[in-house]
Amino acid sequence: MLDLYLPAFEAFLQLEKGLSNASLAAYKSDLKQLNRYLKQQEELEQLADIDKQTLRSFIQELQKLGLAKSSQARMLSSIKSFFAFLRLEQLVEQDPSVLLEAPKQARKLPEYLSIDEVDQIFNAIDLSHPQGHRNRAMLELLYACGLRASELCELKLSGLLLEMDLIRLWGKGQKERIVPIGESAKQQLLFYLEQRKHTEIAPKAEDIVFLNRRGKQLSRQMLFLVVKKAVADAGIEKNISPHSFRHSFATHLVEGGADLRLVQQLLGHASITTTELYSQLDNRYLKESLRSFHPAQQQKPKE
Repeated sequence: MLDLYLPAFEAFLQLEKGLSNASLAAYKSDLKQLNRYLKQQEELEQLADIDKQTLRSFIQELQKLGLAKSSQARMLSSIKSFFAFLRLEQLVEQDPSVLLEAPKQARKLPEYLSIDEVDQIFNAIDLSHPQGHRNRAMLELLYACGLRASELCELKLSGLLLEMDLIRLWGKGQKERIVPIGESAKQQLLFYLEQRKHTEIAPKAEDIVFLNRRGKQLSRQMLFLVVKKAVADAGIEKNISPHSFRHSFATHLVEGGADLRLVQQLLGHASITTTELYSQLDNRYLKESLRSFHPAQQQKPKE
């Protein structure tokens, strides 16, 4: 039922919204799942037949299948975006998704690393390995600049403003932001860039900073494997991903007293609400510090 409109919607997301390939794939997957459901409903013959109850029933089916609330919320976001597009293109008169509400989600505190653990991971990387300097530079940048995995993999040589200790990024929705780079991360990056000069670079990868062994852009999957190996070699048993370095960057800033608006700007969050999650982490840190160091918190109750 939706097949005729999905290619145009995908083009809209790519050209007008500037979404990444990963985001596009998520939208396509969600809407294909909705399309399969709609085709099973015999009473639906055209777009105008889809109403709020139809979409609500679809979400309820997802709940019965045990789909996580976060996945349900993402699915609903995809549906809302799609029908907003149909309304914009005057393909439907009413938007049946407009009053649908996403399931309330418990906001999980993200896994993050202590400063000592970050150092352990960096030091666990074997710099004598052919990809050692590349791997060290990547992990240092993830932590020092709070990069998303996609931002690191898509980082361009033309975005390196190292003479000013800055790097230029294009984040979600191709929004540009400029972030400072610390001295240690900068030095590791320079070591790698010197080594990169001797790499045979594949076509279309000339401006890409981080390359795989074939001279092509490093994938997010390979970055994930690099992180997992470094964490294991450091003897750290936490469930750490590339995004954990971004969480650690933000958490350590907040613990150090940085203003949330500054952290929002550095992370490239569109809304301060997303950044406010780190204030919960800061409160937890303050409570733990109080229990550890304040005498009133350590006194045992008198019998």
